[in-house]
Amino acid sequence: MYFDRHFNGRTYQWFDIFNEHDLQNKYIAFSALGNIKPFHCLGSDSIIDLHLTGDSQCLPLYRYDKDGKRIDNITDWGLSQFKNHYNNSTITKLDIFHYTYAVLHNPAYRTKYELNLKREFPRISFYEDFQQWVSWGKKLMDLHINYETVERYPLKRIDLPLAESNKRTPKAKLKADTTNGTIILDDVTTLEGVPKIAWEYRLGNRCALEWILDQYKEKKPKDPTIAEKFNTYRFADYKEQVIDLLQRVCTVSVETMQIIQQIEVL
Repeated sequence: MYFDRHFNGRTYQWFDIFNEHDLQNKYIAFSALGNIKPFHCLGSDSIIDLHLTGDSQCLPLYRYDKDGKRIDNITDWGLSQFKNHYNNSTITKLDIFHYTYAVLHNPAYRTKYELNLKREFPRISFYEDFQQWVSWGKKLMDLHINYETVERYPLKRIDLPLAESNKRTPKAKLKADTTNGTIILDDVTTLEGVPKIAWEYRLGNRCALEWILDQYKEKKPKDPTIAEKFNTYRFADYKEQVIDLLQRVCTVSVETMQIIQQIEVL
């Protein structure tokens, strides 16, 4: 991505919260006020698109002054509230950041404050066992930021022989069969063994796996000139990359839901 004030039309506050020389910063993107999609959030360590979570608001761990000096986005006052409430002087601002990420994933929190989350900024409750929430939040953040490098889920790949000449390009389908736990990539390749729990990790109206399938579908542009001269995308060129990504996001989905199940039990 080329990021520049004169090139990008709407940079919002990114020049205050993104510093290419400080790779330790992290962000929590969550549904903006008035978003019609169910509340959800997603962590990142890079610039976030405005529509990452529908219409997104972004909470950074740090922000920066005009000289690039790091400023804690969690205030000393906020830190003192947590230290006093839990009677624990070892709590850090990074702990609070991870705690917040875990709380925002709590199904009970999302249900109880469903209407509030549509019309006002999220407010964070004090839950018992602070360090457990910190641990959950850190694991979730690591999963969601490092989704491209997590271990691949062992989905079973089924390849059928082409009915015609090997020169024929398989027709892309990119469909999910949640009932049978399969992903149909094209008329040749199917992935089997998607666990039921993987479909339950949803970002808005869709599960994470379905978002991937939608993004890689072949879509013909409405503009005839673009369709004729610039529509060069073919799923077949990215097939192996997509299979790799689906396996990794399947791992992320399963492990995310396992953590959320632990949260629900607490």
